[in-house]
Amino acid sequence: MDILIAIGVLGGLALAFGLILAVASKVFYVETDPRLEKLTESLPGANCGGCGYSGCAAYAQAVLEGKAEIGKCASGGNDSALAMAQIMGVKAEKVERKVALVRCSGFKGVDEDGKPTGSKLKGVYEGMQDCAAAAKVAGKGPLVCKFGCLGFGNCTKACKYDAIHIVDGVAKVDQEKCVGCMSCAAQCPRNLIVPVDKSNQIVIACANHAKGAVTIRGCTIGCIGCGLCKKICPADAITVDHNLASIDYSKCTSCGLCATVCPKKLISDSTDELKTPVKG
Repeated sequence: MDILIAIGVLGGLALAFGLILAVASKVFYVETDPRLEKLTESLPGANCGGCGYSGCAAYAQAVLEGKAEIGKCASGGNDSALAMAQIMGVKAEKVERKVALVRCSGFKGVDEDGKPTGSKLKGVYEGMQDCAAAAKVAGKGPLVCKFGCLGFGNCTKACKYDAIHIVDGVAKVDQEKCVGCMSCAAQCPRNLIVPVDKSNQIVIACANHAKGAVTIRGCTIGCIGCGLCKKICPADAITVDHNLASIDYSKCTSCGLCATVCPKKLISDSTDELKTPVKG
């Protein structure tokens, strides 16, 4: 009998709590804008934070509330921007997919005499295998070049997508895996990693602002600011500022002429294959 009473009491309590929850769900119900789910679905789901929000859902909510612009998703690129604009009933501007670019070519192999080309070392570094730590010793790091990639992989540890690796002592980005979140850039003590449009065919992977003679002492393939690329560019898309060439991609036509005259063979296309130098 006691067992039956206990079962009855528990059943009654369950029914009462169930009714209370049902009433509460009706009383405190907050209607959700159906566009929110659609906005979230239009994003790639990478939750990389590159848009400045904690994840895709948070960014979608910000767009819905008018707190964020459409087109901030580097991973989704133009497809996501167009989808979100259609959902919100606005006109979307074209958005190029962004990827990370490491502005250092680092070690590039050996020359005809068997000598290594690329960044030169002051000596052997045996400290903590960390870029930030290495940058603080031996006069701003173990490299002679004060602008070169230190190669200890802080950026690779920050990447959630296995899109950046250390190859021959320098960070290299796999553009097909990169979502443009730029988590890697935040970990680089030398600020070498920048976002670029994936469609860019011509890149100058160097951040060196030292004078030519100083550059040559520290790296055999660093930009020396000679200006040959600027002179040959038919679109006037290249400038040389503080001894470093840079490309204005709003003008660049990807003709590749700059790559053919670079004496350091530094200018490359998006597949990282160097253009054939001009002979003679």
